[in-house]
Amino acid sequence: MSLLLSARSIAKSFSHRPLFADLSLDLRAGEKIGLIGPNGAGKSTLLKILAAVEVPDSGERSVARSARVGYLPQEDTFPPDRTAREVILDALADDDLEDHEREMHAAIALTKVGLDDGDQMPDTLSGGWRKRLAVARALALRPDFLLMDEPTNHLDLPGVVWLEKLLRASPFGYLAATHDRAFLRAIAPEIIEISRVYPTGSFRADGGYDSFDEKRELFLEAQGRQREAVANQVRRESEWLGRKESAQRKKSKSRIGEAADRRAVLAELNYRTAAAGAAGIDFDGTGRQTKKLLTAQGIGKSLGGKPLFHDIDLILSPGMRLGLLGANGSGKSTLLKVLGGELDPDTGVVTRADGLRAVTFEQGRSSLDQNMRLRTALSPNADSVIYRGQPLHVAAWAQRFLFSPLQLDLELGALSGGEQARVRIAQLMLKPADLLLLDEPTNDLDIPALEVLEESLSEFPGAIILVSHDRDLMDRLCTEVIGLDGRGGSNSYGSVGQWLTSYEKANAALKGDDKAKCKGESKPKAKKMSYKEQQEWDGMEAALEAAEASVAAAQALVEAAANSPRPVLTAACGQLDAAQAQVEKLYARWQVLEAKRSGS
Repeated sequence: MSLLLSARSIAKSFSHRPLFADLSLDLRAGEKIGLIGPNGAGKSTLLKILAAVEVPDSGERSVARSARVGYLPQEDTFPPDRTAREVILDALADDDLEDHEREMHAAIALTKVGLDDGDQMPDTLSGGWRKRLAVARALALRPDFLLMDEPTNHLDLPGVVWLEKLLRASPFGYLAATHDRAFLRAIAPEIIEISRVYPTGSFRADGGYDSFDEKRELFLEAQGRQREAVANQVRRESEWLGRKESAQRKKSKSRIGEAADRRAVLAELNYRTAAAGAAGIDFDGTGRQTKKLLTAQGIGKSLGGKPLFHDIDLILSPGMRLGLLGANGSGKSTLLKVLGGELDPDTGVVTRADGLRAVTFEQGRSSLDQNMRLRTALSPNADSVIYRGQPLHVAAWAQRFLFSPLQLDLELGALSGGEQARVRIAQLMLKPADLLLLDEPTNDLDIPALEVLEESLSEFPGAIILVSHDRDLMDRLCTEVIGLDGRGGSNSYGSVGQWLTSYEKANAALKGDDKAKCKGESKPKAKKMSYKEQQEWDGMEAALEAAEASVAAAQALVEAAANSPRPVLTAACGQLDAAQAQVEKLYARWQVLEAKRSGS
């Protein structure tokens, strides 16, 4: 595969804090790579450098001639007073295209992400649909390689699955920064981790996330053994150097120099090993043995006249882990608040055990005062905290959550999202609880913190109610899940996958009903389409699926021919270009037929 984008010995620091140094990587046509790393390692900064949005302190970025490099930033921002269609047309303004070609590419991109109404204003869209619009804008530019920073942000679970399918079928390569392990498994046959734990600043392995995780563990174990061996050598050399001066004179100067070199190697290994640490997350339970912590009988709730859920019954006892599932806006957070006592149900009754001690991790960490200093947030009333009955100095408590003493006087607003999540978890850990109410606690946490959180929650003796888009956490932790359908209905499921299957079937049935209604309503306008055009329109969805499958097959041929003679590779690339052209042609034709069918 041809080299499209590379970075050579790049370095970047903010203030006194180095993100990475002497980091190099190559990105080739068709490669589909996941980018991971601990919070603060510089993933977003690296993507900005690769996208030429930021400049490295040293080193260089290079891109192949005529290669199109796209960039999907973490935050979705759009020009004011522009419709969704105009947002994409603005992005295409510098392309050497005719006006009708720009319109065609905008229509294709909006159709691919499911935005049927291009006249909507971005400000009126939900977070998930704004993300889809951002994806459409990136796709309209027809990238050869797409750089994506947390592309699942604001997407609900069905939206994440949609994005997985889109990326797997994409003809372009990409580098996607994410902490979502299930998403990584679905979209990335190769993983790159950036971290100072590695001698070169990064570790790269193919075979998918699970294979990467195994290879990473082997590497870190080998590095740990190397550190122990060097530490033993340094100890022996220190004993020798501690002998009286006459004994030292008998030893060569070279050996003294070697001892100094080994100390430098040990210092570097200690520095890297420290980077492999994870936050010490461990929630404290009260040990209460009450069989029924909370019961709900026939509870229901509506907001703004929209029914969210009704007739929900449940019993929570110690050890139970209940997951709440549903698309954005279906009422998961509202149900959590009703169960936690923050909101009253419209119907039904919630009964809590006497003296029930519940703690809540609220979505967006809204209880954190962004102007408060870290020291005060961690220990508001003194220089120490009491955890599991033992006093701990605030500096030691902060270190448990990977904060350095230098950060204690920073305001929370200066911390990253992942660091703020750790602050909120630290606050909750000081409160022994019978019940944990967790609304998106995994947002912004890196993978090591996610894994520690998962382990801590699995060992928590009380009950847990969890809302999360992290499928790995939900599937491994939850003993039961309740899925909300967004129309007031709910049901119990055995797993996230079972709920997703049910949700997709229900949505497909609804779309089928809508199409049937549309066909019935559009009969008077059907005269504008000939019989052959109507047949063509009816078969368009199947034709598009077949054409996109052809693109995926052609992409596989290109990858297989990467090391073949030039004529073979050229022929494979020709097939890919033809397949892509057919997909665009079909989307354009679909728009024409749809306009005729609707009479617009």
